[in-house]
Amino acid sequence: MIGNMRRILIIGLTPFLFSGCSAYMATHQPSHKNLDVLLPNTDRDLVIAELGAPITSEPSTEGKKDIYTFIQGYDKLNKTSRALFHGLADVLTIGIWEVIGTPFEGAFDGEKLSVRVIFNADNKVKEATTLSTAKPNH
Repeated sequence: MIGNMRRILIIGLTPFLFSGCSAYMATHQPSHKNLDVLLPNTDRDLVIAELGAPITSEPSTEGKKDIYTFIQGYDKLNKTSRALFHGLADVLTIGIWEVIGTPFEGAFDGEKLSVRVIFNADNKVKEATTLSTAKPNH
């Protein structure tokens, strides 16, 4: 009797013990950056607000040159739908999905971008150039 109850308890708790890693990872992926702030005539303050502080900033003949490096992530709909899928797959496979889902989420953790932005004398975007794209280093 106690042996059967123990088995039922273990089987019942298994999805909860092994589930959640991939779903958690999906919801905590980097957020999507609005790259429209790199369009001409956007104020430098808006660029900084969206992309973060530049890693370098120096005067240029036009006004100012900044280099930004950031992780381009995913929008809320993408992150939420992936988390729901992982959660459902965890329940349906009694937690076995984590063997696939966790590495999957580890591989899809955004894209590291470096962008050079030239601002004019009024601190408005004159031009923006993508310098590099890569997977983030972990």
